[in-house]
Amino acid sequence: MTRITFPGRILFLSADPDKVDAQLAGTDLSLEQAGPLRDDVSTDEITPLPSLVYFDERLASHPYTGFKAGERLPIGLDAVRRGGFAVTVGGKRYGKGSSREHSPVAEKAAGIRLVIAESFERIYRQNADNVGLFTSTDFGLIERIRRGEDIDIEELVGNRDRIAAAVLRSGGLLRYGRERLGTVSATQTLSDGEGPRTLFEKILARHVVKTTDLPGDLTPGMGGFVRADIRFIHDIYTGMCSYMLHHTFGKPVRLYEPESIVVFEDHYSYAHRSRVHIERGLLPQVHELSRAHRAFVADYGLRSHGYLPSGEGSEGISHALMAEQYALPGQLIVGTDSHTPHSGALGCLAFGVGTTDIANSMVTGAVRITVPEVLRIELSGTLPRGVTAKDVVLHLLALPGLKAGTGVGKVFEFGGPGIAQLNTDERATLTNMTAELGGFTGIVEPDAETVRFLKERRGIDAIIEPWMRSDAGAAYAEVIRVDLSALSPMVAAPGDPGNGLDLSKLSQPVTIDIAYGGSCTAGKREDFDRYHEVLSWAAERGLKVPPHIRLFLQFGTIAVRDYCIEKSYLDAFARVGAEILQPACGACANCGPGTSTSSDQVTVSAINRNFPGRTGPGKVWLASPPTVAASAIAGELVSFEQLQARFNTGLGC
Repeated sequence: MTRITFPGRILFLSADPDKVDAQLAGTDLSLEQAGPLRDDVSTDEITPLPSLVYFDERLASHPYTGFKAGERLPIGLDAVRRGGFAVTVGGKRYGKGSSREHSPVAEKAAGIRLVIAESFERIYRQNADNVGLFTSTDFGLIERIRRGEDIDIEELVGNRDRIAAAVLRSGGLLRYGRERLGTVSATQTLSDGEGPRTLFEKILARHVVKTTDLPGDLTPGMGGFVRADIRFIHDIYTGMCSYMLHHTFGKPVRLYEPESIVVFEDHYSYAHRSRVHIERGLLPQVHELSRAHRAFVADYGLRSHGYLPSGEGSEGISHALMAEQYALPGQLIVGTDSHTPHSGALGCLAFGVGTTDIANSMVTGAVRITVPEVLRIELSGTLPRGVTAKDVVLHLLALPGLKAGTGVGKVFEFGGPGIAQLNTDERATLTNMTAELGGFTGIVEPDAETVRFLKERRGIDAIIEPWMRSDAGAAYAEVIRVDLSALSPMVAAPGDPGNGLDLSKLSQPVTIDIAYGGSCTAGKREDFDRYHEVLSWAAERGLKVPPHIRLFLQFGTIAVRDYCIEKSYLDAFARVGAEILQPACGACANCGPGTSTSSDQVTVSAINRNFPGRTGPGKVWLASPPTVAASAIAGELVSFEQLQARFNTGLGC
């Protein structure tokens, strides 16, 4: 029996900033005294994007520096470590958002040994397991810890799946992998005569790894390991991955099938134009990350996509490039980004993992997974003109059940007759934003459109095998039906992608300062077709972006840029006054033009997240590409249809 001590204090992430102030000043509160706890504490708040330039013990100064209570950010640099806290307590959906492992690493480095919350997001909790940070939903532990009681480790791991418990008992995934995994030696194959299965279950069955802790099939709720056809990592995480591998195994390490590893440098190519990175003196750390990234690529001869020779922009955003150049139906793909499900639009199983997960997979070939249930989104009808896949996702995010978390940790299978009208770029918007829905991944059955996409983009003749579909009678945790013809342009109010509402039902005008079109979600060919549809219409009528507003359009990949050049889109963009940016994550990662610089600025953005502080201190409204473009011309939130009506009735812009 192993007992764990928690000799430090308990930090309640209260919704009341004064209660947080009191704790940082030395006052210990009870759960009742702390008042309502903050729900939906995102990893953007636990470790804000500027913190991600660090990948080692320096992260100890950073936990909760983006945490918002009321209208304040009450927790400053090094406050948690100075306060002597050992336990953090939060509300529902703790750790939602980005897959950044920096968050639990920072918490643990600052002295936090246990996080208690009503519920956790999948990637965050798995990352916490992997670095040896305990998590629990048992609020009964709070008073026992306050009394100084030791806690049996089995109380902390007993209700977890077998793999999670074993990883925690080992002190983290890398230790577990070194002790128990070795390298991938055998996989399961789909057995004949099985009952009806979903496409997810079929792909999973073809990639399951047999281990001593998991000799048989995986079923929902079970933890295990799978073999990935492709593993990828990008520059935010490469330095941390290298540090972990060499610290644990020495240098050099022997990588498992290095030819199936792809490395991307896509986040920081505009850091030199990022106000937050310049003013906080973070550019030296950005350059350090870049050196660590490139050294890892060079040391192991890995396939890499990096910066453009011009010094601004990259070859493209990692998961967008995966869909353009690598992903194939039936494959299993993992990457260090919560938006890895982007490639699920091609009928593959693609999901995000943390740095330790990818590091472990690099030496063992095995990727940790806790098997989710499958939820089906049944689409019917036809989207009205001016309504896009982004509006579909914002509609889903606003549904009470999904907003309450019924999709958390599940596979979102998008199907039904309505899916056929969506091209692969639009399908990628759906699967990409399953991250915001709290899902494990998103997937679309491959079909004739998939074949067309692969032929057009890569010149390959793909064959959709008969098994690459969900069987009639396959079991789903839930089926949500959406009539596409009933949808209208949507927006999500600042603070959370789940704050969705019909744009036509805004109670009052919302003026804007910045309009941003880009990111993995909205930097594809189809998205730029939509930007151009609106902006060419405006240019033909002599309309421009008002002088006090800035419109940024940023390509997702160089292939998208070249497509826009070939289609002569740039002329219309220039005529209305848009600023064109080379491919990069850019403003979506609070790293480059398009971010706000003051709290009173309002942005309309086509990105996927509007958590506090993600793209600067201002307020961010999420919208579709045509709504972003129309709003830039109007100076306030409007749909393209509303903009056209306004112009045609002579009301001006």
